[in-house]
Amino acid sequence: MFKGFRVLVFSVLSLLLFSAGCSKDSTTDESGAGLAYVTNQKGNITVLDLASLEAISEIDVEGKGPRGIGITPDGKTIVVANVDGGDISLIDRESGQVIKHIEIGENPEFVRVIGNRAFISFEPASLGGPPPTPGSEAAKKLEEDREEDDAEPAKIAIVNIESGIVEKEITGGMETEGIELSFDQTKLIITNEADENITVHDLETGEMIKEISTKDYGHRPRGIKASPDGSMYVGSIEYGNRIVIMDSDFEVIKSVETGAVPYGLSFNRDGSKLYVALAKGKALQVFDTSTWEELGRGETGKRCWHFTFTPDDSKILVACGRSDEIVVLDASDLSVVKRLTGFAMPWGIVAYPKSVGSLDSVWQ
Repeated sequence: MFKGFRVLVFSVLSLLLFSAGCSKDSTTDESGAGLAYVTNQKGNITVLDLASLEAISEIDVEGKGPRGIGITPDGKTIVVANVDGGDISLIDRESGQVIKHIEIGENPEFVRVIGNRAFISFEPASLGGPPPTPGSEAAKKLEEDREEDDAEPAKIAIVNIESGIVEKEITGGMETEGIELSFDQTKLIITNEADENITVHDLETGEMIKEISTKDYGHRPRGIKASPDGSMYVGSIEYGNRIVIMDSDFEVIKSVETGAVPYGLSFNRDGSKLYVALAKGKALQVFDTSTWEELGRGETGKRCWHFTFTPDDSKILVACGRSDEIVVLDASDLSVVKRLTGFAMPWGIVAYPKSVGSLDSVWQ
């Protein structure tokens, strides 16, 4: 009987250890290739193993509609903006457990994690859903309604990740979208879709110190990205099919034509190339940043908003919201390596160890 009892105990302990091991493997990287984290606006966060290029687990965000996502430099914490919850989730990366929710405001969307701070855009006046076509009667009516109602502009909440406290809010424009920090980390650069401009703010005071109109280049500025050396900043103009290149003083020095509806942007690690996600062009486009000549395009899917390189820079994973897939491209020639399906409107994607991508960088 005693022998049987020992066998039973051993079996139970083995099962528990096995289960614990499986739980750990679902959120940590055993291969060394790294992991990617995908926000599904109509679901949770999918964890991808970058060695097998397969989904290995899911992080529950309690039905809050996750969009923007970032990871702290030490890899301990994932920060996610929940558009339906009006908050952000701080998640322990290794366990996949939500540490806490922090209230932000209506319609939080874009997240940039730099150091121990998270920068989150939120839009009290956003109506949700796709915006009306610029110049249309619907767009004019929306602008009139906002003026009549004295609609509240978007804001950037700055959260201390360690303390979980919102340190301050910086007022942006109507429908603030992209967020970037200057190379010296003293200024905040944001794109304001409905105001048709890019604005630069003093990070300490929140005061706007420069406004760059983008009306001459088209409608709805969206993405914004700093080069690794801080010599330039690039913004994407969705309904202009263009990118604008600004120097270190935020003066527009050039505009370059892109494919249809550019959004997410990222330089490669050394800044020699710029990658642009074409939301309607169903492609990832790449430019030489010394000549601004197009170097090629990789086929993607419908409405691909954001993307990340793998930590070894060998592949690029593109989140395609309207085709519910992640498209994996070979970084050397932009050929399709794999298509991962079964997502629920994937919006954002980042990798760990931290890599370059439209939502992250390794030099800040």
